[in-house]
Amino acid sequence: MTVTGARRRTPEDRSGDLERLTATADRLQAAVESVVSGKPEVVRSALTVLLAGGHLLIEDVPGVGKTILSKAIARAIDGRVRRIQFTPDLLPSDVTGVSIYNQVTREFEFRPGGVFGNIVVGDEINRASPKTQSALLEAMEEHQVTVDGTTYRLDDPFMVIATQNPIEMEGTYPLPEAQRDRFMARVSMGYPPVEAELAMIDGHGSGDPLAQMTPVCTAADVAEMSALVREVFVSPAVRRYAVDIVTATRRSPEVRLGASPRATLQLVRAARAAAALDRREYVLPDDLQRLVVPVLSHRLLVTPETSMRGRSTEQVVATIVGSVPVPDDGRAPTGR
Repeated sequence: MTVTGARRRTPEDRSGDLERLTATADRLQAAVESVVSGKPEVVRSALTVLLAGGHLLIEDVPGVGKTILSKAIARAIDGRVRRIQFTPDLLPSDVTGVSIYNQVTREFEFRPGGVFGNIVVGDEINRASPKTQSALLEAMEEHQVTVDGTTYRLDDPFMVIATQNPIEMEGTYPLPEAQRDRFMARVSMGYPPVEAELAMIDGHGSGDPLAQMTPVCTAADVAEMSALVREVFVSPAVRRYAVDIVTATRRSPEVRLGASPRATLQLVRAARAAAALDRREYVLPDDLQRLVVPVLSHRLLVTPETSMRGRSTEQVVATIVGSVPVPDDGRAPTGR
């Protein structure tokens, strides 16, 4: 992929860039779906987060393919991939890195931790202690880590794909609000359809599909696609719609902690990526409506009364979205 240079880009330039973006995204989706069967919507959501420059939290019961999905995305991109198995004895320095004294040079040398990569797969993130989990905060928000007073920049692009099991709570630590807020979206795998599970028996029975995967794009391609996504037009009406949705979560009587301004920014960024994947140069209200549950639900804390009624955060978010007036359109003005 090549983005047009410094001269003013014409509508034809933007259209060509968008075609290249969607072609690369289609190859990515096909590669991941060759390993993760029967979950096109989940794969699409993961690619949306990737192109939006966010981080993804995959939450579901054991054995449904959370780790395979994260590894498949990493394998499909020819970049640096690091995997961190979160355990109770994992140290913050294992994540960020540590300075070690070299007796030969008589100087301290920095040894990078597991977070130094384009795609960082964090398996069972809620099994690490809160202190270790907090080692990711600076990396996820600022794309850097600070060790012994020295700041080190992380790779570009940089994405954390973390998995966690919401059922087995023995020996786990719930993710704090600050950690959850740094994940752009949370998705659940769910059980595969019967046909997909039958195909899985054939595909996985004869070998490891992950081992057979080859990269379909480079890390530089992903960085360029993310740059193109940031140029997708968002009309003032659609921007206001995003703010109104997030504001409504703070006023809902069912919610005791609403979504943050960071959530507004990430909702719009994700909507830009979704529009680009749909071959559009502008965001529609529909894009926000499709993404509002995965982007907002994991950030909210509902009241005890709401929990006692059996209402999930996803249901609360859906109700809130239904109460916010929808603007007419979000198309770019003529001549953009």
